[in-house]
Amino acid sequence: MDAIETTVALPIAEAEAAVREALATNGFGVLTEIDLAATFKAKLDIDRPPLKILGACNPGFANRALALDPSTALVLPCNVVLEAVDGGTSVKVADPRSMMPDPAFAELAADAAAKLTAAVDSLSA
Repeated sequence: MDAIETTVALPIAEAEAAVREALATNGFGVLTEIDLAATFKAKLDIDRPPLKILGACNPGFANRALALDPSTALVLPCNVVLEAVDGGTSVKVADPRSMMPDPAFAELAADAAAKLTAAVDSLSA
Protein backbone atom coordinates (compact mmCIF):
# COMPACT_ATOMS: atom_id res chain seq x y z
CA MET A 1 0.00 0.00 0.00
CA ASP A 2 1.25 3.47 -0.81
CA ALA A 3 1.97 5.79 2.08
CA ILE A 4 2.88 9.38 2.79
CA GLU A 5 5.68 9.04 5.31
CA THR A 6 8.51 10.49 7.31
CA THR A 7 10.64 9.66 10.32
CA VAL A 8 11.01 12.20 13.10
CA ALA A 9 13.69 12.31 15.78
CA LEU A 10 11.14 12.27 18.60
CA PRO A 11 9.94 9.61 21.01
CA ILE A 12 6.53 8.25 20.07
CA ALA A 13 4.56 10.26 22.66
CA GLU A 14 6.04 13.55 21.44
CA ALA A 15 5.66 12.51 17.81
CA GLU A 16 1.99 11.68 18.42
CA ALA A 17 1.37 15.15 19.87
CA ALA A 18 3.09 16.73 16.86
CA VAL A 19 1.10 14.54 14.43
CA ARG A 20 -2.20 15.43 16.08
CA GLU A 21 -1.34 19.14 15.84
CA ALA A 22 -0.23 18.84 12.20
CA LEU A 23 -3.40 16.98 11.29
CA ALA A 24 -5.57 19.57 13.05
CA THR A 25 -3.76 22.41 11.26
CA ASN A 26 -4.70 20.71 7.97
CA GLY A 27 -8.36 20.13 8.82
CA PHE A 28 -8.20 16.57 10.21
CA GLY A 29 -9.36 15.35 13.58
CA VAL A 30 -8.46 12.07 15.24
CA LEU A 31 -11.58 9.93 15.68
CA THR A 32 -9.99 6.68 16.77
CA GLU A 33 -6.83 5.48 18.46
CA ILE A 34 -5.53 1.92 18.63
CA ASP A 35 -2.49 1.16 20.77
CA LEU A 36 -1.38 -2.13 19.23
CA ALA A 37 1.54 -2.63 21.61
CA ALA A 38 -0.75 -2.33 24.63
CA THR A 39 -3.39 -4.57 23.03
CA PHE A 40 -0.84 -7.27 22.15
CA LYS A 41 0.48 -7.15 25.72
CA ALA A 42 -2.98 -7.36 27.28
CA LYS A 43 -4.42 -10.00 24.95
CA LEU A 44 -1.39 -12.07 23.92
CA ASP A 45 1.22 -11.23 26.58
CA ILE A 46 3.54 -10.16 23.75
CA ASP A 47 5.95 -7.29 24.22
CA ARG A 48 6.62 -5.26 21.10
CA PRO A 49 7.91 -1.76 20.38
CA PRO A 50 5.30 0.99 20.53
CA LEU A 51 2.91 1.02 17.56
CA LYS A 52 -0.18 3.20 17.36
CA ILE A 53 -2.85 3.72 14.73
CA LEU A 54 -4.71 7.03 14.69
CA GLY A 55 -7.90 7.26 12.62
CA ALA A 56 -7.85 10.74 11.04
CA CYS A 57 -10.85 12.33 9.39
CA ASN A 58 -11.52 15.56 7.54
CA PRO A 59 -15.33 15.92 7.60
CA GLY A 60 -15.43 17.83 4.31
CA PHE A 61 -13.42 15.19 2.47
CA ALA A 62 -15.41 12.38 4.10
CA ASN A 63 -18.69 13.98 3.06
CA ARG A 64 -17.49 14.39 -0.53
CA ALA A 65 -16.33 10.76 -0.66
CA LEU A 66 -19.56 9.39 0.78
CA ALA A 67 -21.60 11.48 -1.67
CA LEU A 68 -19.68 9.88 -4.55
CA ASP A 69 -20.00 6.36 -3.16
CA PRO A 70 -21.32 5.38 0.28
CA SER A 71 -19.09 2.31 0.31
CA THR A 72 -16.06 4.58 0.80
CA ALA A 73 -16.99 4.34 4.47
CA LEU A 74 -15.01 1.09 4.30
CA VAL A 75 -11.76 3.06 4.13
CA LEU A 76 -12.69 5.81 6.59
CA PRO A 77 -11.09 7.15 8.69
CA CYS A 78 -7.64 7.45 7.16
CA ASN A 79 -5.03 5.49 9.12
CA VAL A 80 -1.99 7.26 10.50
CA VAL A 81 0.57 4.81 11.89
CA LEU A 82 3.20 5.79 14.43
CA GLU A 83 5.92 3.25 15.17
CA ALA A 84 8.97 3.51 17.39
CA VAL A 85 12.14 3.03 15.32
CA ASP A 86 15.84 3.53 15.99
CA GLY A 87 16.38 7.24 16.44
CA GLY A 88 12.74 8.29 16.63
CA THR A 89 9.29 7.58 15.28
CA SER A 90 8.13 6.50 11.86
CA VAL A 91 4.95 8.24 10.73
CA LYS A 92 3.00 6.75 7.82
CA VAL A 93 -0.34 7.82 6.42
CA ALA A 94 -2.36 5.73 4.00
CA ASP A 95 -2.29 7.58 0.68
CA PRO A 96 -5.90 8.33 -0.36
CA ARG A 97 -4.90 8.19 -4.03
CA SER A 98 -4.13 4.48 -3.72
CA MET A 99 -7.19 3.84 -1.57
CA MET A 100 -9.55 5.52 -4.06
CA PRO A 101 -8.19 4.71 -7.53
CA ASP A 102 -11.53 5.20 -9.33
CA PRO A 103 -11.25 8.26 -11.63
CA ALA A 104 -14.43 9.66 -10.04
CA PHE A 105 -12.36 10.18 -6.87
CA ALA A 106 -9.27 11.67 -8.54
CA GLU A 107 -9.83 15.28 -7.51
CA LEU A 108 -10.96 14.40 -3.98
CA ALA A 109 -8.09 11.94 -3.45
CA ALA A 110 -5.57 14.50 -4.71
CA ASP A 111 -7.01 17.20 -2.41
CA ALA A 112 -6.90 14.88 0.61
CA ALA A 113 -3.39 13.68 -0.26
CA ALA A 114 -2.18 17.29 -0.54
CA LYS A 115 -3.45 18.11 2.96
CA LEU A 116 -2.04 14.89 4.45
CA THR A 117 1.30 15.50 2.72
CA ALA A 118 1.37 19.02 4.13
CA ALA A 119 0.74 17.63 7.62
CA VAL A 120 3.50 15.02 7.29
CA ASP A 121 5.94 17.46 5.70
CA SER A 122 5.41 19.93 8.57
CA LEU A 123 6.73 17.30 10.99
CA SER A 124 10.15 17.45 9.37
CA ALA A 125 10.28 21.23 9.22
